[in-house]
Amino acid sequence: MPAKVVVIGSLNMDLVTRAPRLPRGGETLIGQSFATVSGGKGANQAVAAARLGAQVSMVGCVGSDAYGEALRGALLAEQIDCQAVSTVEDSSGVALIVVDDNSQNAIVIVAGANGALTPEVIDRFDAVLQAADVIICQLEVPDATVGHALKRGRELGKTVILNPAPASRPLPADWYAAIDYLIPNESEASALSGLPVDTLSTAETAAARLIAMGAGKVIITLGSQGSLFADGKRFEHFPAPKVKAVDTTAAGDTFVGGFAAALAAGKSEADAIRFGQVAAALSVTRAGAQPSIPTLPDVQAFKAP
Repeated sequence: MPAKVVVIGSLNMDLVTRAPRLPRGGETLIGQSFATVSGGKGANQAVAAARLGAQVSMVGCVGSDAYGEALRGALLAEQIDCQAVSTVEDSSGVALIVVDDNSQNAIVIVAGANGALTPEVIDRFDAVLQAADVIICQLEVPDATVGHALKRGRELGKTVILNPAPASRPLPADWYAAIDYLIPNESEASALSGLPVDTLSTAETAAARLIAMGAGKVIITLGSQGSLFADGKRFEHFPAPKVKAVDTTAAGDTFVGGFAAALAAGKSEADAIRFGQVAAALSVTRAGAQPSIPTLPDVQAFKAP
């Protein structure tokens, strides 16, 4: 049987515009294209884990609107178990995304139904968590829910991953002891540690502080510079595969989902990181969030240029 990954988090409909560059404050730009694409960090990571070999269950909330039906349908199309995806009387979450000609993006999120994912909802689907090998959380649902899910995962003895995205402030101190793998990007690592993260050396310093704060292990994703792994005893830098980027949306989610799927399948940490990096590299060569996420055969066939 495939390893079981449970993702607790957000489902958003991404409203994506491409423009020559990101707008400045007060400026109106003429866009080049527009699309609606299923997304949300939770759902993206669930799709990534499923396409990359895991058996996946999603825990989250959607609204009683057309977006909610589409978001659920997108997960079901990936053979993701949606018994714990609840429909609530609210609008579904949305993300307003602008992508420029350099493949950089700016994103505004409206939580909508994601705000209804409470600790009580997590408890209602405790059997789903009990069946997991790996549990993944992010920060696009209420903090109380994330903290509850992390601690419940620890109580159950599961491998617990937190992708602290989006993060603009330190995490609650009592969360760290429940986290096996903390996976921030550079800006998130800076927000959590209170330190600048703009070089490999400063990433090491921030990772060391996060471990001192109680995280089990830390993986800081560094975009085109790869990833930094730290476990309190050593640091290891994993260079990124070289590809031509088209759209970086969901690259981080693809890495997290791929890393979780590989780890749950029994790969070593190093191999799981490399696997996640190849998946993320492939995702940036395609446009969109979930449409850009590669499959297991895609990753297995990848050859660096």
